[in-house]
Amino acid sequence: MDLESIPGVGEKTARALETLDDPERALQRGDVATVASAPGISQGRAARIVRGAIRRQHDDPGGFLATDRARDVYRELLALLKARTVTDYAAQRLETIYPSPSPSRIEDVQAFARRAIDRECDSAAVRTALEDVESLRTPGDVRVRERCLATTDAERYSSAREAIPELSVEIVEDAQGLAELARGYSTVIALDESFAGVTIDGDVQVRPDALENPADVVPERSLAFYARNRTRLQAAIEVHREAGLEPACDLDALEDGLSRLEADGTVAGDDELDRLTVAVDDLDAAASAAESVANDRLREAIQAQDVTIEGSDLLSLVERGAGVDSLLSRELADEYAAAVESAREHLIDALELDPGEAEIARRAFGDEPTFPVERDEDVISRLRKDLTATKERRAGRLKRELAADLADQREDARRLVRDALELDVELAIARFANEFECTMPTVREPSTTDDEPSVGFAIDGGRSPLLEEPLKEIDPVDYEVSGVALLSGVNSGGKTSTLDLVASVVVLTHMGLPVPAEDVEVRRFDDLHYHAKTQGTLDAGAFESTVREFADLAQGGEGSLVLVDELESITEPGASAKIIAGILEALSENGATGVFVSHLAGEIREMADYDVTVDGIEAVGLVDGELEVNRSPVKDHLARSTPELIVEKLAEEAAEEPVAANGGSPAESPVFYDRLLEKFN
Repeated sequence: MDLESIPGVGEKTARALETLDDPERALQRGDVATVASAPGISQGRAARIVRGAIRRQHDDPGGFLATDRARDVYRELLALLKARTVTDYAAQRLETIYPSPSPSRIEDVQAFARRAIDRECDSAAVRTALEDVESLRTPGDVRVRERCLATTDAERYSSAREAIPELSVEIVEDAQGLAELARGYSTVIALDESFAGVTIDGDVQVRPDALENPADVVPERSLAFYARNRTRLQAAIEVHREAGLEPACDLDALEDGLSRLEADGTVAGDDELDRLTVAVDDLDAAASAAESVANDRLREAIQAQDVTIEGSDLLSLVERGAGVDSLLSRELADEYAAAVESAREHLIDALELDPGEAEIARRAFGDEPTFPVERDEDVISRLRKDLTATKERRAGRLKRELAADLADQREDARRLVRDALELDVELAIARFANEFECTMPTVREPSTTDDEPSVGFAIDGGRSPLLEEPLKEIDPVDYEVSGVALLSGVNSGGKTSTLDLVASVVVLTHMGLPVPAEDVEVRRFDDLHYHAKTQGTLDAGAFESTVREFADLAQGGEGSLVLVDELESITEPGASAKIIAGILEALSENGATGVFVSHLAGEIREMADYDVTVDGIEAVGLVDGELEVNRSPVKDHLARSTPELIVEKLAEEAAEEPVAANGGSPAESPVFYDRLLEKFN
């Protein structure tokens, strides 16, 4: 696949996508999580790239939503779907599901939606677990400072910096240079085979194959991935368990590996490593405390000791330049030795040093008497270096072991999270289908004969999801249209909500999703033109633009669904009826499907040069001043208007009025109302 052929993908983005293991596969399956893992690509950008790739894959020209109102309906439906997601990923992923005229694309999403509807794992526990699931991230800021690579070759130096950027790479001339590095780093890895057999103090490893096995040299790379994503992986594990999903890997093994890893990427749960870490961190404090222990004990001994020195002895000591140290050696030798021993034992016990470490620690306090007692900083420095080196060697070994345990699970871990995130997408669709009592629609291909036109759409028991009322309070609507029809009806009778229902059903059908109805059959359309009701009469320029748009439909709109709400408002009523009649004639001849809501249905039918279908949303009557309406349009029926119903009601009431007390006429004569009613016939 030529990545730059995808809409919205340029050279820079294509290079980023090429860093993925299999970008083509990720794009084809709509894997937003994997695409978003490419450097510099956000989740929202990934969704747009995937959408472009899907269009290219299905040869989808785009533009199904041909008008502002059609796009508004899609956005409102998408918002309803996204509101039922838990993760940000699922909300972004839903944006890759869009209305398309492509049969293969509709079939693909329908298969996905059917699986979603069949899910039976939507529980509070699953939703709670999903809250912590996010797309995995590859950390790019791993640096290891206590280890370095060394080489004598400039070319190998460049290769090493590129292959293992986490470590410093140093150029040395000979073994002496290697020895100098060993004094500054806990571990030095020599890349040149020429250093094999050279004996150098410190942890120096000769690894000519190091660049071929970077995970072994710098296990922090792999562990950082798991440490950075630990919470997300643990949440994905919980989702799989609660939802009963088939996992991509051994959940117990992955969970065990994660439990052995600290948030900073270090290995957890090793007592010896913990001991060494504490010893290094607390060395200075423990040494100072040991000094205090010795000095406090020696001070008490001095205060308790009655020291007597004869004049000849004092003179002899002074002549030799002796000071307090000599006096301590002569008079308090045993007490000093005990004080120093207490300092040594305190240091060893406080740091829990092993015998080898304790041997060095004991030399931190010498046998030569001094007051106050002070540690030997050179010995402390040596002890710190040895403890650090031992700690790093053990940490490195543990990291390598853990990285090896987790090495083969990285792709499975990605899939584990991806499956959990995709479950959220499916559950959102399932919730939408359940809450709006949806069904999967039947999609029909356009008729290829000139006989009776195929059904444009047939909706049984539909309820518009765009209405704000609770679903149970919405009257179900049955409506079927073949060709072009006029829809008449009383004000506030539900004509616009019927158009919204039709638009919603058609948009969801072409998205491949379930629709809010008991049963639906929809012709596969090329595009949807939904014109909302205009506010007031259009000026000449806007009127001209509207007429041009319908002229384009008349020329090439045989695969279009056209929904129009009260087009007569664009100009004077008399002219509107003529224009609408002409538009209907052109669309009918072209084989388009359409519904035009109009209060001028009668006038339009009279002006059209063919038998225009007029359907009506019939009002049963007025009850306590409120319309009582049959929301399902009646086929081939011109619905009565609200004024007609009001006049009819007045006529009935006038006929029932009692005769006036003087024997004259009723309070209101029904004759006037009857005359008005005749005008409606």
